[in-house]
Amino acid sequence: MPELPEVETIARGLAKRVTGETVDSVWLGSKKEPLKSSAREIAAALEHSRIAAVRRMGKHIVFDLGRDAVVQKSVARAHSPAESTAPRAQWIVHLGMTGRLQVCEPQTEVEKHTHAIVRLSSGRELRFVDPRRFGRLSVAKAGDFDAGGIEPLEIDLESFIRLFHGRKTPIKSALLNQKLLRGVGNIYADESLFRAGIRPRRRAASLTREQLGKLLVAVKDVLKEAIALGGSSISDYVDADGEEGFFQLNHRVYGREGKPCLVCKTPIKRVVIAGRSSHYCPKCQK
Repeated sequence: MPELPEVETIARGLAKRVTGETVDSVWLGSKKEPLKSSAREIAAALEHSRIAAVRRMGKHIVFDLGRDAVVQKSVARAHSPAESTAPRAQWIVHLGMTGRLQVCEPQTEVEKHTHAIVRLSSGRELRFVDPRRFGRLSVAKAGDFDAGGIEPLEIDLESFIRLFHGRKTPIKSALLNQKLLRGVGNIYADESLFRAGIRPRRRAASLTREQLGKLLVAVKDVLKEAIALGGSSISDYVDADGEEGFFQLNHRVYGREGKPCLVCKTPIKRVVIAGRSSHYCPKCQK
């Protein structure tokens, strides 16, 4: 499943390519699973709207939708100019495990598992493709969507410490709890815990202030490095241009079971915590 760096990379790429575009029309497939809002609600929110911005919230891609130029003029006559230009709705996309959002030329062959085609004023199309159909498409009024949790790149030390204070769950599980931190997933939790020298099974409540400080620095460093490298291409992740990321080349523990630790040469171990594989070095992490 794409995590924060992958979603951030896709959102940034889409922002460069489609911000300012107007949606001419929307086609939605017959499969119900991807639609968290009804097809009618999604089409009504998107059609004839201008894409004012594209950004990431947690693991979601959020399109801020304003009125197109023609509608803006008519609204401005009856209301204030500020009201005519303010975003009126949001289109929210969760990629799930295999979802992709790509900007295509209209003559590009439509892939088998395409569930949405958003036709843009430039003639290009924004397509949502998801073979396993775990991704979700929804709409909300502007400002109503809440991804939950706190952004890990924005949280301060005191708030980070409060999140895990008294929690008896393993620190790995706590890092994956989207109600606490949003966007951190399996890959980056493993990599952050390795850099902080903390075993994934340690109870969150057992960590000292110093250890939590190291973990916060590790989380932010890992996420920033991964974003700079376009994320990790595991399975079928690609960005908005169809390009793979490169952070998987810098993984120190994730996916390296049995291979020597890059620091101490001890074989990397894998354990299962709350149904998720966790990779760690038994010597470097305590």
